[in-house]
Amino acid sequence: MDTNNLLNHLVTAVLVIDRQLRPCFANAAAEQLLGISHHKLLELPLPEQYHFMGVESQILIDAVIDSQSLTVNTTSLVTQDGQNHTIDITLIPLENQQQLSLLELRQVDQQRRIHQQLNMDAQQQAAQFLVRNLAHEIKNPLGGLRGAAQLLSRELSSPDLKEFTSLIIEQADRLRSLVDRLLGPQRPTEHAQHNIHQVLQKVITLVEFTLPRNITLTRDYDPSIPDNEMDPDQMQQAVLNIVQNAIQALEMLGGDIVIKTRTQHQVTIGSKRYRLVLAVSIIDNGPGIAPELMDTLFYPMVTGREEGSGLGLSIAHNIARLHGGRVDCNSAPGQTEFTITLPLQS
Repeated sequence: MDTNNLLNHLVTAVLVIDRQLRPCFANAAAEQLLGISHHKLLELPLPEQYHFMGVESQILIDAVIDSQSLTVNTTSLVTQDGQNHTIDITLIPLENQQQLSLLELRQVDQQRRIHQQLNMDAQQQAAQFLVRNLAHEIKNPLGGLRGAAQLLSRELSSPDLKEFTSLIIEQADRLRSLVDRLLGPQRPTEHAQHNIHQVLQKVITLVEFTLPRNITLTRDYDPSIPDNEMDPDQMQQAVLNIVQNAIQALEMLGGDIVIKTRTQHQVTIGSKRYRLVLAVSIIDNGPGIAPELMDTLFYPMVTGREEGSGLGLSIAHNIARLHGGRVDCNSAPGQTEFTITLPLQS
């Protein structure tokens, strides 16, 4: 049995470290947790590969030298890319391996995230069910109202009176369009192999025409990501909705938006675990999202802006769901990150 391959299927980050805390082995989950490539992980001591960990380096060094076990529960880890994690730490000396220890970093916030996602999906589906029934009740009388206005318009000879029937028809069409947008895509469409970076380039081309001068847009792509099955138009719409939200958050004071693509290993989406997924992140350094909005952020008609419709994120979430994926949000003043996670066919 290939031990390395077995360890790379673990969700827990596993490293083997020496007395200088330099890793001599790291599995795929460790690369994903720290956001650092396998080659770089083996080059430098572990403390140089994160910003902060809630256990002092000297405590780990002493435990390795003395061949002592160490367990620390629910402590903090801040990676070099600014991601905050809550982890359990376990250090175990390796038998017959002098001054080498096995270090496990287990994310406990992942279980919380999975639970939150399952709750959010259930609530989102309930909201969508309510919206569908409401849309049905609106569209039927709306169609009758529009038809009656058309018939009345044919009987009227006065242009002034016809102006009123035209207004009724125009507003009926506007309401129908709003209801259709509120519903968003409801069923999976036909998917084919497409490159995510070509989809992202179309989004960038669209927004660059109207991008304010005080906002910069940066690409941070992993060119090794393979083509994946998707509806490119739907995926373009999902990313565009999130990018436009980021632009609106920055338009007053300006700032930076980064569109980043990465692969991640052993990720759970809903109740299913995937060996490899694609993560598309849209990151801005704006004021952040109000905490009271975070739990209902992806609900239809929920918005923090007076002029907002509250449909963009709901539609993006639904498109990701129809692709077997999810949308996550982490926000604090100075950094907001939306991540679309999609399964990659292996």
